[in-house]
Amino acid sequence: MLLQGHQRPRIPADLPPLPGPGRGMFPLKDTATMLILTRNETEIVLSLESLTQAAIIFVMAASIIVINVLVVMTIVNYKGPSEVINCYLLSLAVADLLCGLFVIPLSIYPAVVREWIYGDVLCRLLGYLEVTLWSVMVYTFMWISVDRYLAVRKPLRYETLQTKTRCQCWMAFTWISAAMLCCPPLLGFTKPLFDEDAFVCMLDWGSMAAYSVTLSILVLGPSLITIVYTYTYIFNMLRKIKSGFPFHDKEYATALSENLSNPSHMMSFSLIISFWLSWTPYITVKFYEYFTRQKLEIQYLHFGIVWIGFMNCFWKSILLIMLSPQFRLALRIFFMTICCKYKGRLQAELIGMEADD
Repeated sequence: MLLQGHQRPRIPADLPPLPGPGRGMFPLKDTATMLILTRNETEIVLSLESLTQAAIIFVMAASIIVINVLVVMTIVNYKGPSEVINCYLLSLAVADLLCGLFVIPLSIYPAVVREWIYGDVLCRLLGYLEVTLWSVMVYTFMWISVDRYLAVRKPLRYETLQTKTRCQCWMAFTWISAAMLCCPPLLGFTKPLFDEDAFVCMLDWGSMAAYSVTLSILVLGPSLITIVYTYTYIFNMLRKIKSGFPFHDKEYATALSENLSNPSHMMSFSLIISFWLSWTPYITVKFYEYFTRQKLEIQYLHFGIVWIGFMNCFWKSILLIMLSPQFRLALRIFFMTICCKYKGRLQAELIGMEADD
């Protein structure tokens, strides 16, 4: 059986060399599947399994960075009439991009050597960044659901209620509040933990049970309640429109019908569902282990549930491209104007052509 990332001490120099292909070393079996690194006078024997897992994490990091850079640049580049929901989509893309730049890449080398080598301080910072970005995403989904609710509940006043400046203020408040809510672990009240199965540095929330429960209530409570209530209302109104429910105010009924036909409703709902589906396996396993007091000793299971959750940083952008016609228009404009000298004029022409269609 191959050694999987375990450290093999050097043979003392005073011992006679053993026969074999390498002088002064014990003979190894099937060396074609091994890679030996030397660090701090210690030989680290790597397996094909460790290199494969590191390669998976590397591909994920590269994919998340590329797709979210594209999303951010597309939204920023678009100069046409846009919905305020783009502010929230930009916030999500920035959070995913930060995760792809600073969190995921630092798991590549630990996956190879099977240990955390960057120190406790960086481990603590990464754990803090992970929970902060996760909280930002949860809060942003809450604001998206509120935005979609107002578009349906107040179709005639939506543009005055949801201005771009107001949404930008909400996003700034979200990032600041999430950063402050998650900062106590940075003060040394808990120690960082390296997950040896998933190769991710996290915070030990179990040593801060009261704070962990409070943070979960503050983050998950308002968000889940708001999302369930708003989308229940949206789908209920959609059902009424399709069934021909008689509305007394014809102007309201017309505006409501136009708003409900906006693909942003289904696009935003799909983003929220994909996020929770991605993290459901991880949450389920952690709850099972907590209540049964037994850890599932399946390395591939723990590796898979963690990285399925992180993979949501990639799938959100794919769903955005697939389900949002306005974003596809903005993406088309971005690619067509990236090397064009007359960007402003070309964007105006393309937007006008789309409006005519």
